[in-house]
Amino acid sequence: MPQGKRISPDLPAPVLEAIRAMGTAARSARTRAGEGQAAAAERLGVHVQTIGRIEAGEPGVAIGHVLGLLHAYGVTVDLQQQPAAGAP
Repeated sequence: MPQGKRISPDLPAPVLEAIRAMGTAARSARTRAGEGQAAAAERLGVHVQTIGRIEAGEPGVAIGHVLGLLHAYGVTVDLQQQPAAGAP
């Protein structure tokens, strides 16, 4: 079972999908760089299990670790604000 803070399983589907997509992007970038999870953990200064949790798309991983791993392999994240419900 994953360690760390537990996040409510009631997160909206788009949120869970975004978390999984970031994990997939991190894994793809790391493997394209020819590095293993241990090398990624060393780069980020975290335990190798944290890399596995990020890449698995677990929602309880600290956002700083997720974004740090993406940045380490040249992946950027662009934020877009959704229109408010019922907005024209």
